[in-house]
Amino acid sequence: MNMPDPVAVFRTEAAELFEQIESGLLDLTHRLNDKDQIDAVFRGLHTLKGSGAMFGFDALAAFTHHCETAFDRVRKGEKPATSELVAAVLAAQDHMRALVDRPTDDHGDIGEVLLARLRCAVEGDAQQPASVQPNPAVVVAEAPKSGSNTWRIRFSLPVNSMVNGTNPLGLLDELRDLGECKVLVNTSAVPSLDVLVPTDLHLSWDVTLTTDQPRSAIDDVFIFVLDDMQLDVETVTEVPVAEPVAAVSAPVPSTVAAPIPPVTMAVQAPVAAAATTERETAVSNADNRQAKAAENVRVPAERLDELMDRVGELVIAQSRLRQLASASMDIQLRSVSEEIERLSGELRDTMMVLRMVPVGSLFGRFRRLVHDLARETGKVIELVTEGETTEVDKTVIERLADPLVHLVRNSIDHGLETPEERRAAGKDEAGKVLLSARQAGGEVIITIKDDGRGINRDRVRAKAESSGLIQPGAVLSDQDLLQLIFAPGFSTAAQVTNLSGRGVGMDVVKKTVEALRGAIDVTSQTGEGSEVSLRIPLTLAIIDGLLVRVGTGRYVIPLSAVEECLELSLEEDLRSRGRSFISLRDSLVPFLRLRDLFRTGTKPDMHQKVVVISTGTERVGMVVDQIIGDHQTVIKSMSKLHHDVATFSGATILGDGSVALILDVAHLVAAGQQQEAQVRAAG
Repeated sequence: MNMPDPVAVFRTEAAELFEQIESGLLDLTHRLNDKDQIDAVFRGLHTLKGSGAMFGFDALAAFTHHCETAFDRVRKGEKPATSELVAAVLAAQDHMRALVDRPTDDHGDIGEVLLARLRCAVEGDAQQPASVQPNPAVVVAEAPKSGSNTWRIRFSLPVNSMVNGTNPLGLLDELRDLGECKVLVNTSAVPSLDVLVPTDLHLSWDVTLTTDQPRSAIDDVFIFVLDDMQLDVETVTEVPVAEPVAAVSAPVPSTVAAPIPPVTMAVQAPVAAAATTERETAVSNADNRQAKAAENVRVPAERLDELMDRVGELVIAQSRLRQLASASMDIQLRSVSEEIERLSGELRDTMMVLRMVPVGSLFGRFRRLVHDLARETGKVIELVTEGETTEVDKTVIERLADPLVHLVRNSIDHGLETPEERRAAGKDEAGKVLLSARQAGGEVIITIKDDGRGINRDRVRAKAESSGLIQPGAVLSDQDLLQLIFAPGFSTAAQVTNLSGRGVGMDVVKKTVEALRGAIDVTSQTGEGSEVSLRIPLTLAIIDGLLVRVGTGRYVIPLSAVEECLELSLEEDLRSRGRSFISLRDSLVPFLRLRDLFRTGTKPDMHQKVVVISTGTERVGMVVDQIIGDHQTVIKSMSKLHHDVATFSGATILGDGSVALILDVAHLVAAGQQQEAQVRAAG
């Protein structure tokens, strides 16, 4: 069995830490005095630094150390948390990501520039004398205090610590960062060479540390290994404020047994109590982390994809078995077939759940985007998210990231006004961008809505006519006109900026959504804002379908889009020719004759069926010869030779080994609505 690559494991954990740090920083922008968030960011930076050093990412550890030190000063109340500090650490985090992804690249002077920005954010505008200008390598080092404590620290780690990735040298380096250290190593527990295991750890350490930091700083060094190790920390002496720091530079011999002054005892008791409380808290936190880790198992996405493929093949084989069993008179064979069908269905449902990811993981990425765009454009932007718990197939989540980036940027750049324009229009200075998700049948609807100026239809028409997309004066429905913004190269921006103007973003949105077998709806009210809704299938792997026959061919209609089925007699079929409408509960619904659309060359059955499908508020009927029944459909992609065939979104393998094409519901509904518009215009 292949062991996981430690560096790959670290990169995965680092990505999670980056998300936690970024989330904490963005929360701080709204609540700069939130101590819990400050502590959370500090812990994330501390963990990232320690893990980076453990796995050989020394440049990352050295750079992260300065950001950690900056937040440590904020945590201790020495410096205030400011929006400039948050922005500086966010920018520094991007450099940290680069150091994780490309540790061997030459990153130039980016690190020094970011550290200089970090120093300015921490120190404010105060000018420092030239004689004491800090070294760029230590731009956020803490100023020494007037008094120091000397601590005696004895610790030992479990025998398997190094095998599990704990580096004791890293812990000693962190102690040295706190102040002057004298380190003694105890080798009494090291066994003889004939029984020594090189990967086992048998050493313990006795450290005398003189530092101006509190006891909590020492506990922070061991916070992530505290539950497995033996640690003993005690105060050796306390230096009065009036004495120079050099007076305690030499460690106090352990053999000295001088009586402790009463004042020292009065101070030592609460320190010991506080140490006990802090240790209990750290152990409790460690237990919680272990419990959480035990509840979750990290599995590579590739393995889930492989398992999904196997489940798909199992569903196809089960369909074949069911067909054979239905044609057989063997009762036992039918019983086994039904049992396997039940088990494969449960396995399929379980596999689908494993692939589902909350859409909140996607929405969380846009907090940083909105924060950066607000600083870049000078606009006041409020991001609101709803329906974060809605679950979508992980493949859908991955492919929706770029389209949503384009839509959010477009809403901010073209939709939202500047604070001055909003005040003049009687609106709040802060523009609102809403990201929401909800499930509707077998689809998830993701909506991007803003309360800005809305889409200028006159500008859209003028741009479309000048680009040759439509003829001058062409009659278009409002939806068709708004859909022009997704045309390749289309942009109404007056000039090209960092945000827009090249006309490529919305084109990418349309192509990606169509590749996902989805659809886009656009609504806009002048002066009130715009709304773009993406209708995306919940999954791209296995769906429930309705198997139908048209002529001699068989086709699958996604069951989530089916509303109802009606019978269409031959007389009604002949009577409706020329208008292609059926009356459905006092409303006219256009329908398409798939036999004519597919040019089967066959005569219609005596009792045809109309399958009514819908996407949102639009409904269309499809005339088929026979409804065979429901079918668990394993979706197979079309070949590149058929990428321009818009009527079908994929194919599936039936139980007898033949192939059935899956109908593209969105395309057929659009075709039906277009046919309806032509009939009404002719009438």
